Amino acid sequence: MALRTIEEVRAVFPRGGVGLVPTMGALHAGHIALFEAARRENDVVVASIFVNPAQFGASEDFERYPRDEKGDAAVAEAAGVDYLFVPAVEEMYPESYDTWVEVEALSASLEGDARPGHFRGVATVCLKLFNIVGPARAYFGQKDAQQAAVVERMVEDLNLDLEIRIVPTVRDEDGLAVSSRNAYLSAEDRAAALALPQALRAGEEAHGRGADPVEAARAILGAEPGLEPEYVELVRLDGRVYLLAAARAGRTRLIDNVVLEGDPL
Repeated sequence: MALRTIEEVRAVFPRGGVGLVPTMGALHAGHIALFEAARRENDVVVASIFVNPAQFGASEDFERYPRDEKGDAAVAEAAGVDYLFVPAVEEMYPESYDTWVEVEALSASLEGDARPGHFRGVATVCLKLFNIVGPARAYFGQKDAQQAAVVERMVEDLNLDLEIRIVPTVRDEDGLAVSSRNAYLSAEDRAAALALPQALRAGEEAHGRGADPVEAARAILGAEPGLEPEYVELVRLDGRVYLLAAARAGRTRLIDNVVLEGDPL
């Protein structure tokens, strides 16, 4: 069942017992893993589908971001989602809208450097969704580890009464992390993009034998001429040490990571 206004949502959802999966649509196997995790832990599962303009920069792909509401509805229903919240931009950001959420330190590097303002948009829309839906738990993917950490920090700092769950990255058979933006990749670009998960695996193996994981990952990325690396960094997030990387294959920007230390996801 699709709901399109905040009033409709508040009339339907019970307070508590709800699991929320925020998405921008173009649903794939990674989203299905989130839906299934939410289904296991909650009485009611809600997924939002909202391509949030506030988290796109001026030169990014807001207009061409994949949109398929009918297909998404079928995927969500098959995965056990009870309700879809599919608001219009005007519903979330009316003309008078003037309030934004900043999570300062966590938003100031890596994806924050590459995409100025991105995490402000993410934090703001997530806080709005949490207030509208009132979930007990919200679900995010490991692939977007920095985003999940930003949301976790906001929840803690603002004393929000919900839990953030992080679900392990889902990968295609060739190792590439599933992403809505993978649809942009040509066959040639996709072949080059495989160096990204390969680099992270090399970094993981290097870490296991006491060598430098960043150096190992950079060596793999640097050997692939069809890939333009942006960063490879060790970062501590949510009590774990991640090796995070971003790179471009053609016009498509990809991010990925592995957990090197701390409880596995």
